[in-house]
Amino acid sequence: MRDFIRRAVRSRSIFMFLLAVPLAACDTASSHFRGQAVQRITVEGSVFEVRLRGSLAEAVRVNPQYAPRLGPIRKRAQRAMEVASGCPVRDVLGDQAVLVGRLDCGSGEAAQ
Repeated sequence: MRDFIRRAVRSRSIFMFLLAVPLAACDTASSHFRGQAVQRITVEGSVFEVRLRGSLAEAVRVNPQYAPRLGPIRKRAQRAMEVASGCPVRDVLGDQAVLVGRLDCGSGEAAQ
């Protein structure tokens, strides 16, 4: 009986670990933006971690929101990217959690 309990506890621990690993990466930068400085910016209740690299910006939404629609989130992420970079954003692609914008900073890169 003890062996059964030990195995159950051990397998449950492994299950919980495997469940927690993907959740720990939810606010991590994508590989292209890894190592870049992060700015936390709030726009109309949505909180983004914005990273800049060259003429691109990445906004990762880090606050929980129930069933957010992409349209409003895209506009908020665009505003967060503009605040972080000091440049207008040409277009934004992504989903409700991770969005990437193309910056229009003229001839130079975004002010970091």
